[in-house]
Amino acid sequence: MIPLFKPYYNEEETNAVGEVIRSGWVGLGPITAKFEEEFARFCEVKYCVGLNSGTAALDMALKLLEIKNGDEVIVPTMTFVSTAHAVVYNLATPIFADVDENTLNIDIDDVRSKITARTKAIIPVHYGGRPVDLDKLRKAVGNIYIIEDCAHACGAKYKGKPIGSFGAIGCFSFHAVKNLAMGEGGAIILNNENFAKRAKKLRWLGIDKGTWDRTKLDKSYWWEYNVEEIGLKSHLNDMAAAIGLVQLKKLANANMRRREIVSLYREGFKNVEEVSMPPEDGGNFISSWHLCEIKAKYRDELSVYLQSKDINTGVHYKPIHLYRCYGNRPILPVAEKVFPKILTLPLYPSLSDDEVNYIVGSIKAFYGSKKI
Repeated sequence: MIPLFKPYYNEEETNAVGEVIRSGWVGLGPITAKFEEEFARFCEVKYCVGLNSGTAALDMALKLLEIKNGDEVIVPTMTFVSTAHAVVYNLATPIFADVDENTLNIDIDDVRSKITARTKAIIPVHYGGRPVDLDKLRKAVGNIYIIEDCAHACGAKYKGKPIGSFGAIGCFSFHAVKNLAMGEGGAIILNNENFAKRAKKLRWLGIDKGTWDRTKLDKSYWWEYNVEEIGLKSHLNDMAAAIGLVQLKKLANANMRRREIVSLYREGFKNVEEVSMPPEDGGNFISSWHLCEIKAKYRDELSVYLQSKDINTGVHYKPIHLYRCYGNRPILPVAEKVFPKILTLPLYPSLSDDEVNYIVGSIKAFYGSKKI
């Protein structure tokens, strides 16, 4: 079976985790601090705060920006539910915007039409790893906070600059299927020192000193700390961070292989009229290619057929405004139009050329059978 996603691991990750286990310190500690330092440098920002998920990162960003009851936050409807859920966690209201039909990124013109006096932030998702047009977005929203949802976009660039470094805060996921995969994990990146200090307290229940930090203090008072506000327990740990340090070294090559695979798909489907590929990289936009999301005729039939050929596919995503828990159900015509067509194809660095050709050939065979 060809999976949809597959972590890009080898003995390096195994050895890194083994070193942490042998050290006796597996929680929030020195390896997490090292990852934060290196990831901040990679993203060309001053600070990184490691967390236990991308969802926690979004929640943290909203807390730092004091988003609260009565506030509105504009989010794209075509994204994982965490983007909207985090807004609700903070008692604010998610306002759903439509998407661009070609990129599936948030429709900036629709964003502009939905700004009100209560709009306090916007969370653009770099869908599939392709950067949002951040200059156009900034012009549309003025001084409203931009929180970049970079869950798909680790290693992507806009105008040559790393994604996540443009908004007030960038939020990353290091889930098992992501480009930089720790199994579980997340982070925020930012340039605001006060926000970074507060985030480190909030991720550890509001405690002003983590356990590792307290080991550096006067031993007669090593146990003492203050709790200045109520936070959650949402920090990264050294076992995940050790994997992250290895993954970070591999990321550029892994993303390059992803681009090669997408190029093979593009070449394979160039004469298949029933399949539409996402836009190519170029100009201001360098995707990390977390997803290769095609638009396909007979999408559901195709997915079942590919399963019979031992090829897993997925759909990313059902528009959030269609879920019962978000019952306001605005009319978002583009998302509703493209949702029945989108299909995610297998994409991961160890996917071989032969496997890609088999996937392409299987899809061609499916459409060939429709013409008989």
